[in-house]
Amino acid sequence: MFYTVTLNPSIDYTVTLSELVCGITNRTRSENFSVGGKGINVSLVLAELGIESTALGFAAGFTGEELLRQIASPLVHKDFIMLRSGSTRINVKIKAGSETEINGAGAVPCEEELDCLLNRLDILKDGDTLVLAGSVPSALNEDTYERFLERVSGRNVRTVVDACGKLLLRTLSYRPFLIKPNRQELEEIFGVTFSSQNEIPCYAGKLQKMGARNVIVSLGGDGAYLLDENGRLHFRCAMKGTAVSTVGAGDSMTAGFIAGYEREGDYAAAFALGTACGAATAFSEGLARCDEIDSLYQSLCSYEQEVLA
Repeated sequence: MFYTVTLNPSIDYTVTLSELVCGITNRTRSENFSVGGKGINVSLVLAELGIESTALGFAAGFTGEELLRQIASPLVHKDFIMLRSGSTRINVKIKAGSETEINGAGAVPCEEELDCLLNRLDILKDGDTLVLAGSVPSALNEDTYERFLERVSGRNVRTVVDACGKLLLRTLSYRPFLIKPNRQELEEIFGVTFSSQNEIPCYAGKLQKMGARNVIVSLGGDGAYLLDENGRLHFRCAMKGTAVSTVGAGDSMTAGFIAGYEREGDYAAAFALGTACGAATAFSEGLARCDEIDSLYQSLCSYEQEVLA
């Protein structure tokens, strides 16, 4: 079974305008509400791939109730803790030529509520996969994800961490199966600025030496690297298509990778499915749909990926 954890989910309110002008009343061309949160996105894309998962996390207030209502897939089992105070955040995404985001802070769980969620992990067993993805409420400590991995340590649980900074670094001693920083996050972790993307594999290797088993570094329109635990470096160019929105593309790549590895037990195949899922979302208004994923995956399978080492 796959389990995802989203500690700071959201209702995403996306508006499209011809132009955004500060200081005046702007009127939208279109509006859309959707659920947000990296772990939830992973569960929803897994569902498109025909895979069941349990989505864990926190929700609060009337926005939290709406969040849970909108997670409607029968393949996503919702196991959220409703917090006693606060409201699930609303994130505003403005499309007006470029994309602008205004993200809310979100509700803050108390220690008792966090412990309650940690207790839910006791049902995980050997062979399960646990995905920790996204930000945590600002009042929680940088050891939050570390506590989740500590809770499942000693069991053969495949763990995935998609976070940044110290939140990510503190989990590496638990040897997560997969981490997926993007280029900017990798630069921030090591305090460097890459002059060429050829420098990136070296720093992916540093993260691997610190404990990560597999490292994907996503480069947006420039493709992605995978340094697998066998020491092989893979690279895939970005797929050709018209990008509509990058929101959720990285989460979709994560879902595709873990689904592909579960099915095939092969990192090249997992990377291909992850690439197809990420592209399918980037080319869509919302998250990728199964037919879009399949079409792109089939086109990827028609030629070899580049294995650099």
